[in-house]
Amino acid sequence: MKIIVVSDSHGSSASLKEIIKRNSNADVVVHCGDSRGEMEVIKMKYPNITYYEVRGNCDWGSSLPLTVTFELDGFKYMATHGHAYNVKFGLGQLCYAAEEAGVDAVFFGHTHIPCDETYEGIRLINPGSCGGMGATFAVVETKDGQMLTNIASLKKGFFK
Repeated sequence: MKIIVVSDSHGSSASLKEIIKRNSNADVVVHCGDSRGEMEVIKMKYPNITYYEVRGNCDWGSSLPLTVTFELDGFKYMATHGHAYNVKFGLGQLCYAAEEAGVDAVFFGHTHIPCDETYEGIRLINPGSCGGMGATFAVVETKDGQMLTNIASLKKGFFK
């Protein structure tokens, strides 16, 4: 199973569209907030993909949830923007919420800084910002009970 994780597009629909176009074989796309509704066009163009979205701090008036949890291919995931867990000041609150939710991995954004870390067995994946030409995103693939992750850039390809 292939999951594309994006966040913080902030109106840069060209980069977001290019990421999805290059990964149109994905099974799932997760947008971790600050999308300004840009996913609606993507959903219409690629209806065969499953989508999960959350509300970011710049998604004013959005009815999207702050956090979603879902299970795919034997793994449980949580997606959030991160502002509600103060991720700009550390990942402690986010880690606690992930432990409470019993997830294997948490996807988050808000900082615009990509990361892929493990805390007490929980993967913490921030795809960075998919806005602009240096747009970054995460590719998560599951196979045979393993989760493989890479942070990629539109400009440079994979850099992890």
